Amino acid sequence: MASRFELLVFDWDGTLLDSAAAIVDAIKAACRDLALPIPADEQARHVIGLGLHDALRYAVPNLPEERYPSMVERYRHHYLRHDHELQLFDGAAAMIAELAAAGFLLAVATGKSRLGLDRALRSSGLGGYFHASRCADECFSKPHPQMLEELMDELAVAPGRTLMIGDTTHDLLMARNAGVACLAAAYGAHPAAALDALRPLALLLEIEEMAQWLRTNA
Repeated sequence: MASRFELLVFDWDGTLLDSAAAIVDAIKAACRDLALPIPADEQARHVIGLGLHDALRYAVPNLPEERYPSMVERYRHHYLRHDHELQLFDGAAAMIAELAAAGFLLAVATGKSRLGLDRALRSSGLGGYFHASRCADECFSKPHPQMLEELMDELAVAPGRTLMIGDTTHDLLMARNAGVACLAAAYGAHPAAALDALRPLALLLEIEEMAQWLRTNA
């Protein structure tokens, strides 16, 4: 592999883990439990990658602040019922192992909580490959650049040597705000046209295409 980049930062949900549909279903089920208006799939998918409270503000915009704890509890209830069934995208584990063997620094920047990410890293078996991670309950939510800025500081890598890889406009805007290049995973939560409008280095339609792009260009 070439060495254009030193640090590769991956989003988790919708980029490595095939979880977008489960997140949408949990949001809609939580709204149903609380007799709230049920968002359309597109509206619910848009919030994937955000911190949970920012996600609720968008998905359920008229929800009073005092009802947030109930909404969070119901969302977590429904998501965790199926969390153990979720799988990495085909080829994701092999790609991460290959990148680690090639000497890249690997990190995760996610809208998950720390508890949720740690659980996902253990269950997926990928935890040992990542040198650092940041979660939505530790930093400002995407698209604020704090996650990337802290990862670059921790691993001593400059923005020009860092690549953000994600499936949402929140990921790509976070990269732009941090002065970092980005790749778009167009098989995830957000429409390809919305991702492409933010001018990523490439728009990738499946994991194997991403792995090949990284072999050739990273």
